[in-house]
Amino acid sequence: MARPADPRLLAIVGDPVSHSLSPTMHNAALHAMGIPGSYVALKTPAAALTSVLSALTAVAAAGNVTVPHKEAAAGYVARKTDACTRTGACNTFWVEEGVLVGDNTDVIGVSQALDELGVPRGGRWLVLGTGGSARAVAAAAAERGAILHVKSRTHETARRFVEWARTVLALEASPADSSAAEVVINATPVGMRDGDPLPLAPDQVGANTAVLDLVYRRGGTAWVRALDQRGRRVSDGRTMLVAQGAAAFERFFPGVRAPAEVMRAAVERALRD
Repeated sequence: MARPADPRLLAIVGDPVSHSLSPTMHNAALHAMGIPGSYVALKTPAAALTSVLSALTAVAAAGNVTVPHKEAAAGYVARKTDACTRTGACNTFWVEEGVLVGDNTDVIGVSQALDELGVPRGGRWLVLGTGGSARAVAAAAAERGAILHVKSRTHETARRFVEWARTVLALEASPADSSAAEVVINATPVGMRDGDPLPLAPDQVGANTAVLDLVYRRGGTAWVRALDQRGRRVSDGRTMLVAQGAAAFERFFPGVRAPAEVMRAAVERALRD
């Protein structure tokens, strides 16, 4: 049963946000648990982020943050969990005694998605991108004892990300691409829209490399389909979505175990319909 302090309004803020299945997933969880409330998507341009988060704080709402606001949200929240502090990115928030708290459950999501792919600890990873999702990938790499290579649109952006990962996470990292990577993770939004280029050419992915695309779409992203046709071990972002969402749900409602299978079924159904 919900308690008086439980949030009645939950939201995901981002731009774009219409593609997000977080409302579908969390509303299914609320219904399954008999918790009153609703989860909505709020398209939030960068200029409106602080005012939207302020309004959500005022009504004791909770929710999630998606691209491109995860790093900016981490700078806004009044109190951060250790995961939020380490990554410098916030994807989950709630209110405690009038104070907005930020967390990063993406780290849990990345790790669980790699577990499902059968990725062991250690090894060499290649992350594509340097935004908030890539920071969660770096934190997961640090926790799992991996070496991280970083690919970005510019060498300078990759260099700054590597410097941050080395300093904050004590992670062995390099801005150079690595053809020997045992894990490749797309942490960019590339693939979300029709006509997007592939994040990385399939012939640059080794035959024994595990691939995780954090983007998800009905029918799978073009990158996932191309790699699957070549026999690569590959997964899209739905596993991470459910894992980080279940962890977030348990932040929103302390003491309540998230109905992860209900959430997964809602996502699978939406991606199939």
